[in-house]
Amino acid sequence: MAGQGGFPSRGVLRRPGLRWVDVLVAGALVALLYGLLRLAPSLDAPFLPDQAPATVSTDASELPYYAVRSLLRMFVALVASVLFTFVYATAAARMRRAEKVLLPVLDILQSVPILGFLSVTVTAFINLFPGSTLGLECASVFAIFTSMAWNMTFAFYASLTAQPRELDEAARVMRLTKWQRFWRLDVPSGMIPLVWNGMMSFGGAWFFLAASESISVLGHHYALPGMGSYAATAIAAGNLGQVGIAIAVMVVMVIGVNVLFWRPMVAWSERFRVEESEAADRPRSVVLDFLRRSSVPERLARPLRPVGLALDRGTRVFGLAEHPLSRTVARERTGDVFFAGAVTAVVVYGAWRAFDYLHTTVGLGEFGHAFWLGALTFGRVILLLVVATAVWVPIGVWIGMNPKVTRFAQPVVQVLASFPANFLFPFATAAFVAVGISLNAGSILLMALGAQWYILFNVIAGASAIPSDLREAMTNFQVTGRLRWQAFILPSVFPYYVTGGITAAGGAWNASIVAEVVDYGDHHLTASGLGAYITDATATGEFPKILVGITVMSFYVVALNRLLWRRLYRLADSRYAL
Repeated sequence: MAGQGGFPSRGVLRRPGLRWVDVLVAGALVALLYGLLRLAPSLDAPFLPDQAPATVSTDASELPYYAVRSLLRMFVALVASVLFTFVYATAAARMRRAEKVLLPVLDILQSVPILGFLSVTVTAFINLFPGSTLGLECASVFAIFTSMAWNMTFAFYASLTAQPRELDEAARVMRLTKWQRFWRLDVPSGMIPLVWNGMMSFGGAWFFLAASESISVLGHHYALPGMGSYAATAIAAGNLGQVGIAIAVMVVMVIGVNVLFWRPMVAWSERFRVEESEAADRPRSVVLDFLRRSSVPERLARPLRPVGLALDRGTRVFGLAEHPLSRTVARERTGDVFFAGAVTAVVVYGAWRAFDYLHTTVGLGEFGHAFWLGALTFGRVILLLVVATAVWVPIGVWIGMNPKVTRFAQPVVQVLASFPANFLFPFATAAFVAVGISLNAGSILLMALGAQWYILFNVIAGASAIPSDLREAMTNFQVTGRLRWQAFILPSVFPYYVTGGITAAGGAWNASIVAEVVDYGDHHLTASGLGAYITDATATGEFPKILVGITVMSFYVVALNRLLWRRLYRLADSRYAL
């Protein structure tokens, strides 16, 4: 309050005292930085490929260290995936000609199994950092990145292409630069699906943790300290007790990441929801409440504001965020012809060199065998998608449209989706052997454990993104039962389901690599399929067969995307975008 002389009282000028919530947040940040600094030297330890260990210690006292190493790789891969998503999805959505190349390339990248990337990148990263473990760490992080990035990119691309026209017109009227439009319109409008799909991708990456930390490629075997390599060592030894310990630690890790990171992100992303009436019950997070009550984030962000203003000014040279409303048809067609010719020339040359290499090694007849095995895996993928759609779409709608249920069910779903199902493969192997189930049928269940969650998470995100005013309108008009599903719910979640379906299909193809070949102790089960073909070729170092398997798998995935999923994308964009 002001005194009689007009000056503020002493209490007004006094700075707020240090609060306990600030001490807690600052202490957590200091502990995080200290842990990273202590961990840094081990990331650059000496490394010799011929003397590298093929297993890790299964001493239980090492588990906290393994957990931290695995979490660090996961979050580094997540940051890289977000950066890749922003660049790649924006280019595909905003550049018409580039979209015709970038989307098929993304289809192919999604179809390439993790072992396909490892067979190429491990040697390259080791040579990039000779004599250092950092090369193997980069290969492991890159493998985890490949299991996250494609799903997030598809989700962000879908949000950019489904932006309401009035938002585009508002960006033009406000004369936003491309940089300003990206951060003030594109990212906020795509934040909810990006967070949900990031959470799903992070959970799916746990599935491939063992393959990315216990690496068997081209006749060599390397093991990095981590939970994946610990589980792989225990499974190879046939020690169910140690596998059970790994499962318990993984459950704690998944719950911890969900509570400390993903639930705050989900609650924070609600600020970007666009609707006329506010939802009665929104997701909440205790951790986010702590951060909002603390002044530490504000003090850390204060020095960065001049940097943001400088970037706003510096990026004006790239022009405004607008494109011509009309184009010259003749000029556009000429550009399309030259662009298509250049792309065709590159593709034809690359295909000719690849087929020439295969002709002189394994012979082109190997493709016939690979296509037959691919048809078997394709049948498993289609059956998985049909069953997962019938089961998880109604459940996802029920969860997403009930915020109270979402708060309870989302952590449970996150644990189920994030838990690496291949940790359970030893128990599944024992059950299959005891019951007499062939892996040709059992592999469908194993693939579903790693792929079905994409559909569930995207449907939950779609149902939770339905504006409250539309829900209230349906209630006021007493639209219920079958009509409510046909006219309101299914059209609303359809764009999200398409994104989930295409990523679930890609995830199922990737999961076939570990689901069609299962080892536990002295037991070795193999299914007839393309996943088993690629796994065997990678383990024995037969690079021509690896190339054949990846090419055939890419053909199946891209063909399915072109014939089915892309058409559904266009339908969702033209008829069902909110």
